[in-house]
Amino acid sequence: MDKYKDFGFSDTKEMLKDAYDNRYAIPSLNYITEEQLNAIIDAILENNSPTIIMVSPKHCRQFETGMLVRMAQAGVERLRQCKNNSPVALHLDHGTTFEECKLAIDNGFSSVMIDGSRLSLEDNIKLTKKVVDYAHPRGAAVEGEVGALSGFEDLDEKQEGPIVENIFTDPEDAKLFMERTGADCLAVSVGTIHGLNKSIADNLNFSGLRYDIIRRIEELAPDFPLVLHGCSALPEKYVKMFRQYNGKMETTVGVPDENIMKASKMAVCKINIASDGWIPSTAITRKVLAEHPEVIDSRLYREIIRKELKPIYQHKMDICGSSMKTTARQGG
Repeated sequence: MDKYKDFGFSDTKEMLKDAYDNRYAIPSLNYITEEQLNAIIDAILENNSPTIIMVSPKHCRQFETGMLVRMAQAGVERLRQCKNNSPVALHLDHGTTFEECKLAIDNGFSSVMIDGSRLSLEDNIKLTKKVVDYAHPRGAAVEGEVGALSGFEDLDEKQEGPIVENIFTDPEDAKLFMERTGADCLAVSVGTIHGLNKSIADNLNFSGLRYDIIRRIEELAPDFPLVLHGCSALPEKYVKMFRQYNGKMETTVGVPDENIMKASKMAVCKINIASDGWIPSTAITRKVLAEHPEVIDSRLYREIIRKELKPIYQHKMDICGSSMKTTARQGG
């Protein structure tokens, strides 16, 4: 029943176990366009990194789930043609209903996230358990979430000023959730925030991660992989470019690399990154079209986007500690 294997995708649960055992995190990269996907594959080829490719339910609705699966499949096939055996999983990010998760699993996703974090703990457990009961017989892994990250998961939502409502994960709740749902990994709220402003302080500085919460969860539930969402650094180069070419972006506060590096050596095995791929893509598009108003062929700026994104994704693999882990797994 492991349909994801028909498309060449890897087992997310096995990937997370290797990351936990060897103290690194897997970069989990959202893609929207084919040049973003190609840049991710380019980075994997260079860095030999296990990688999780993610799409959202909104992306599935806009572009058709089966089409997205086959795009990711083509990316994995390119890796294999280049004799690169890096594990690559396809993951649904922030599913909020059983139906969204079922659709992804039925279409060949390696894993799904069911986000019931806005529900009561009891209702969150019930919803997650329902998804787990459907996913596991079909070989798919499930990510749950306890605690709530504030901010905006979709960057087309309006966002201004510091974000102050973040519900940190209670380690005892996390332990209960794991025991009762059978989920394979858990997204936790320990200081990161969705969107372009990662600050929960009035001074608009990143406040740091709650490593104490991460440690306590690992004490209560050893050998269980944790996930961090909202981990983009928001590189100033592309933020400035975006603004220079009439982009409207208010406050931006990213997550410093050292926080990701430290968390990746703990129980955090999956690091989610979206904005660091999206902002450069849009900024470059704005720049090219502003400087070359005669351009009608999107291939001009899409080629530039792919080239610029590759080193960004490579850097994410480096700070997660996942670079060259494929070579290590193969004993090479």
